[in-house]
Amino acid sequence: MRSDLFSPQNAEARMQQPGMKLQNSKMLKVGLNGEMMVRQGAMVAYQGNIQFQGQGAGGIGKFVKQQLTGEGVPLMRCSGTGDLFLADLASDIHLLDLEGPHDGLTINGKNVLAFEPTLSFDIRRVQGAGMLSNAGLFNCVFSGQGRIAITTKGTPVVLSVDQPTYADPQAAVCWSSSLQTGFHSAEQFGLGTLMGRTTGEAFTMSFSGQGFVVVQPSEEVPGGFVGGTGGGQQAGQSGASVAGVLGNFLGR
Repeated sequence: MRSDLFSPQNAEARMQQPGMKLQNSKMLKVGLNGEMMVRQGAMVAYQGNIQFQGQGAGGIGKFVKQQLTGEGVPLMRCSGTGDLFLADLASDIHLLDLEGPHDGLTINGKNVLAFEPTLSFDIRRVQGAGMLSNAGLFNCVFSGQGRIAITTKGTPVVLSVDQPTYADPQAAVCWSSSLQTGFHSAEQFGLGTLMGRTTGEAFTMSFSGQGFVVVQPSEEVPGGFVGGTGGGQQAGQSGASVAGVLGNFLGR
């Protein structure tokens, strides 16, 4: 059979050792020899002897936080040996290496694709988010040493924060966890309803300190009043669902 489809650029990416490698800009290849934490639903193909185990939001504590905040990462633990191929609605994929306990990354849970289990993460309130808004007021904070794959809708820009920096909260994908953040009414900057063109947001997010901010050329669809991944109805039902979870958990 003959076709351009079989050109070398579409062949499987070669890997010298286990880990993550971009198959292309829209697909991640994981050479698995052990374990990897992966977003549920991200697997598009695999080869070899691999087992999948659902992890909820990463433990009971993170599950409860996810229900309260609407943020988090529904995870599955992939273990075994083989090749795993991951994607998320043809979003662009980027690899970041965290290099120690003082190297932290704050990221919108929607943009987490996979990460090595050597990394630790928690769901925390974004500093300065003192007002109710559809912006993601709770994000995931990763720390430690290891590699993480994130997604963006389109090709992003990486802003070096060496001067006061501002971004639409729905377009900010991730930033150095050492940065100081704040939320401001767009009216303070004379922007009015010009901020949040597609989301109706009237807020802008500020960043200061030393670090970087990754901004994508698309705004995430807002969730409930505490933002992130759930709709308003889901957020409104959080209290009851969390109470049930805690009751079942503590009653064991």
